[in-house]
Amino acid sequence: MKHLFLQKTMLFRGMLAEETEQAARALRVRVRHYARETAILRAGAPTEWMGMVLRGGATVESNDLWGNRVLLSHVGEGQYFAETYAILEKETVPVDVIASEDSDVAFFYMVPLRTENGISAAWKTKLIGNLLVISAQKNLLLSARSFHTAPKQIRGRVMAYLNTVSLKKGARSFDIPFDRQQLADYLNVERTALSKELGRMRREGLIDFSRSHFVLRGDGD
Repeated sequence: MKHLFLQKTMLFRGMLAEETEQAARALRVRVRHYARETAILRAGAPTEWMGMVLRGGATVESNDLWGNRVLLSHVGEGQYFAETYAILEKETVPVDVIASEDSDVAFFYMVPLRTENGISAAWKTKLIGNLLVISAQKNLLLSARSFHTAPKQIRGRVMAYLNTVSLKKGARSFDIPFDRQQLADYLNVERTALSKELGRMRREGLIDFSRSHFVLRGDGD
C-alpha cells in the first residue's frame, strides 16, 4: 500500500485504500525532484501528465520569445497544474511551470480517463468528481488574478492582491508566495515602480512588510 499518502490529497479524496492503489497504478504515479528555478513543464507541446506539488512550490508563467514574462499563478503544496492539458488530447500547453524553490512533484498519467479499457468505475467516478473541484478552484485563482490586475494604478493592484490574501488567510499579517520580482510579474508592473509604491504605502501607514511578509494597517493600528 505504498500510495496511501495519496488519500490525503484532493485528487484521491473519498477513495478507499484499494481504490487508491488501483487508481495510482492506472495513472502511473511517479515522483520527481526539481531544484529551484528548474523547468518542470515547458510551453509548446502537449502533455499527458498532470502534476501536483508535494513539497516546495512552483510558478505558472507565460514567457514569450522577446523575454517578457507574465506570472499567472503560484502552485503551492497540495496544488495541481496542467490538469486541463493532460486530459484534452493534443492540446498544446501555453505556459511554463518553474520550480520556485527545491520541490518534489507527483505526476499522474491522464490518458486512461479518456478510455474505458481497464478502468474501475468506482475510483474513476470519484477521481473525475475530484478533478471537477480542482478545476473549479483553478478557475477561482485565474479570476482572482484578473481582479488584481484590473486597477490602472500600481497601488490599486497591490491593495487588491493583499486584501484577497488577507481575506483568504483570515488575518492582517501573512506571508505571500512571491518574492518582489515575482510579485511585480504577477501584477504586471515594473519591479522598480512596485518597490517605490510599496515604500510610499509603508510611509503612509497603510502596510508594513519585510521580504514576503506583509502586515495590513487600518484606522487606529
